[in-house]
Amino acid sequence: MSFWHPLKLISLCYALLSSTLACAATPIATGTHGAVATISQPASRAALQILQRGGNAIDAAVAAAAVLGVTDPFSCGVGGGGFMLIYSAKERRVISIDHREAAPASFTPQVFMRDGKALPWSDAVPNGIAVGVPGTVRGWDEALRRYGTMNFKQVLQPAIEVARNGFTIGPNFHRINVENEAKFARFSSSASLYLRDGKALPQGSVFRNPALAQTYATLARGGPDAFYQGALAQDVIKAVNTPPAASGITVTPGQMTLADLKDYQARLRQPVHSSYRGYDIYGMGTPSSGGIAIAEALNILQSFDLAHMPRAQAEHLYLQASRLAFADRNAYVADPEYVDVPQAGLLSPAFARQRAATINLQHDHGKVAQGDPYPFQDDASYPLRPVAASASQSEPAHTTHLTVADAQGNIVAYTFTIESWGGSGIVVPGRGFLLNNEMTDFDFSGPSPNIPEAGKRPRSSMSPTLVFKDGKPAFSIGSPGGATIITTVLQTIVNHLDLGMSLADALAAPRLSQRNGDVTEVETLLHFAGSAQQKALDAYGYSWKATDEIGAANGLQFNGGGSITAVSEPVRHGGGAALAYSAASAAAEKPCVSHRHIRSCPTP
Repeated sequence: MSFWHPLKLISLCYALLSSTLACAATPIATGTHGAVATISQPASRAALQILQRGGNAIDAAVAAAAVLGVTDPFSCGVGGGGFMLIYSAKERRVISIDHREAAPASFTPQVFMRDGKALPWSDAVPNGIAVGVPGTVRGWDEALRRYGTMNFKQVLQPAIEVARNGFTIGPNFHRINVENEAKFARFSSSASLYLRDGKALPQGSVFRNPALAQTYATLARGGPDAFYQGALAQDVIKAVNTPPAASGITVTPGQMTLADLKDYQARLRQPVHSSYRGYDIYGMGTPSSGGIAIAEALNILQSFDLAHMPRAQAEHLYLQASRLAFADRNAYVADPEYVDVPQAGLLSPAFARQRAATINLQHDHGKVAQGDPYPFQDDASYPLRPVAASASQSEPAHTTHLTVADAQGNIVAYTFTIESWGGSGIVVPGRGFLLNNEMTDFDFSGPSPNIPEAGKRPRSSMSPTLVFKDGKPAFSIGSPGGATIITTVLQTIVNHLDLGMSLADALAAPRLSQRNGDVTEVETLLHFAGSAQQKALDAYGYSWKATDEIGAANGLQFNGGGSITAVSEPVRHGGGAALAYSAASAAAEKPCVSHRHIRSCPTP
């Protein structure tokens, strides 16, 4: 089985262009004064500019996120929410900021039920009722106030410039826009921004978003209160409760209030901490399920010596561990302010050994029931065991992830979203950003810990992850992809720590995603079908389901000698952008991209 090696793209880029800035995307970059990896070249440039101007990793992450709201608007933006992990070098600790969207106060467990039956998921998405209270702006503010060095005016300026000046529409932007034509056509504000005569804006044309530039300028002047109160807040409420539906289109309105917006708060959560093969793994806590699910799966894999197994057997065990972790995740994990999540039991090594003992080493088990973590809670007050959870709602695979490190040793791993590609499909008129459809991440009917309730945050799979060795940063990793985020991050860790791949190769390798379903998802983009990898795994009895691609990961590797290597996707999502800079380029105020012995630096 041959893999696309990221070095090939770097070499091609280096050979063709003398200036890194002119290269459309580079998936690997090494420097000593800072590094960033995102899925967008303008976003990565914005982060590096902030670092070069004296900002830290937190400032740079918010700047990159704001630009992604311009260049990757179908995946993320101020109309959504997310989860941010921060490593503070000064405090030598990991902080997690939950700014997941919350349900309006009007929500009840029956909100997505009609005549005793759950609405079809796809019918619920393009409506005001699907929109949760956005948390992104509060999350950015929380991060900047507590751990940043810059204000909104400084970090939003790069995004304002990109929104005003525009950028050329590439194949990935066009592809996603085409997929959303029907959704955007339902709303006049969305159609006027993203469609021309009912069709997606053509590839190669320049896209500008002056309304979003003005929204960012409003936030730069007024801070987060300008989003959650006042005229902008009123426009959000109006778009949710009386969506700008096109003529002849019926839309289900929401019931969000100005009080819902004003009352929204970002939450500081305890990160999930586990260990694996001598590494300390930090992930996001609930209401994200990513940290718990990844930690449980890794705990299960501790029972096996993957490094000395044939690759197919190691991948089989990875898939089975993922299956077991998803069974438990679906049964027990939700918003901790509404559900008593048995986290200690789920993360118990003894519970993991019990789960590992159920794995058939020679064959795929098929769907499994959840385990019982309560005896491992060290708490005799646990409730009666729940009945088996109903199947979870489908999770769209459309989010974005970025990661940044600075010269002082601070690190950010940040995943944020508007849920589906194009979110609810509703652009706030005159404001230039899409509203999320995050409420469809709830399970529409019970029994389930993840049913809708007023103020509740739906369970997420977002999994920003920081990994340490002997107390020092080793690498960061994260990805978009709905529930496949968990398997993408998990498989990348296994590829890197167990199978001995470099972080770049671990990230670029073909992905397999098992989420306790009847079939295992694989990628057509990386030619899994008919490969030696598939033939080896066929012997374990798997059934495959093909999708075009799984995830779009970004990571950082912390090397000896103080250098940092940023790693992004070589081909998925059109290829990512990794940038870094060192002392010489810092003086020149221009980034320097390098890979091993290859180095490409623009001249001052």
